[in-house]
This record gives sequence, C-alpha cells and structure tokens, in this order.
Amino acid sequence: MTEMLGLPIIWTVFLCALITALATGLGAIPFLFIKSLSPRVAALANAIAAGLMLGASLGLLAEGVRHDPGRTFIGAAAGIAFILVTQRLIGKHEVEFASLTGAGARRMLLVVVVMTVHSFAEGIAVGVSFGGGQALAIAITVALAIHNIPEGIAITAVMRPRGVPLLACALWSVFSSLPQPLMAVPAFLLVERVRTALPYGLGFAAGAMVYMVLIELLPEAYDQAEGRTIAMLVGLTTVAMLLFQQYL
Repeated sequence: MTEMLGLPIIWTVFLCALITALATGLGAIPFLFIKSLSPRVAALANAIAAGLMLGASLGLLAEGVRHDPGRTFIGAAAGIAFILVTQRLIGKHEVEFASLTGAGARRMLLVVVVMTVHSFAEGIAVGVSFGGGQALAIAITVALAIHNIPEGIAITAVMRPRGVPLLACALWSVFSSLPQPLMAVPAFLLVERVRTALPYGLGFAAGAMVYMVLIELLPEAYDQAEGRTIAMLVGLTTVAMLLFQQYL
C-alpha cells in the first residue's frame, strides 16, 4: 500500500495524526461560556478533569491488558515513577508556567507533561492502525480526534481557572498532542516492532494520569468544594469517558 486518500501513504498517516492533535484545541471552546472563576468553580473544573483523566486511564489500561497484562503493569509502574521523579525535580526549583509561578504553575506543568506523554501512545496507535488498512485507519483517526476533545477540556479545566487566557489554553492543549503526528509515521513504518512495545506505552500513560488525579487534582478539589459534589462529578465524567471510548 503506497497511497491512501489520493496521497502518498506516509503523508496520509502524518496528516491524519495532525488532525487528531488539532482536535485537542477544541476542548477550550466550552470555557467561552464559563464566566465565573471562583475557587468553587476551579474545584468543579478539577473534578471534571480528574474524571476525564481517570476514564481515559482505565481505557488505556484495558487496551494494554488486551495486548499484554505484564507489560502494561510495568508501563504503569514506570509512569508513576516518572511523575514522582518529575515532581521532585520541579519541586526543587521555582517554576514559571503560562505566566504563573508557585504550586499552580507546577500543577499545570505536570498536567501538560502527562498529557504529552500520553499522546505518544496515541500517535503510535494511529500509525499502527494504518497497517490494518484504510477502513481501520480512518475509524481510529476519527475516534482519537473525538476522544482528544475531552482531553483538551481536561487541560483547559486545570489552566483556565488560574487565569490563563483561553487561546493559550487551546494552544497548550494542541501542544500536548503534537507527539501524535511525530510518532505516527515511525510507528507505521515499524508497525510490528512497535506493536510489541505498545502495552508499555499505554500503561505508562495510564499510571502517570492516575497518579496525577489522586495526588494533584482531587485533593485541591475536595478542599474547595463539597465532597459529595466532587465525587459525583468525578464518577459521572469517568463513566462518560469510558462509554465514550467504548462506543467509538
């Protein structure tokens, strides 16, 4: 297969993965209609982000286990270790991110780092899908593009309540997904070799996101809003994300 959709196959792979990355920026759109950024609103936004990230993590783990449970577990442990080391390194320095400093800047930086790492696995998934033919490739591209919109919501939900401009939120969301077009072509070219490594990547992203949710997002949310409301939002958005992935 040398061509697809009228283009050389490598360019088609790259452009499809680029579309999935750009779709992440659409997650900032709902925040055009959120005017109040009180501490309670920030807590609710964190709860929504936590639920979306948990749902995405569970989906990644399920996909990884389907390929290889052991490699997925090792990847998840490595993801948690990665965030622990990153927190320690960041904690030793005064962090400035999106014109902010302090704990808020560290939290935003960690979320963007985690989502960026997560995007490497998604880029590999796009590339691998092209090895299965045009129908599978298009289905995976559409599914990931739609799936990335809630990821953009999750990133914006953390950044926007802290005063980051909406355009900057959208751009950071797209930035976090840039590994997708960068990884898709190598993954396509090395599809069999990458397939064996895929569970490590899926587990790594899932472990990192779960740790971020439990250590960074939820404690702050529970401090600033009613516990039942936070738990309900996290539960609903987690289930919604799982259903979203299931039916795509």
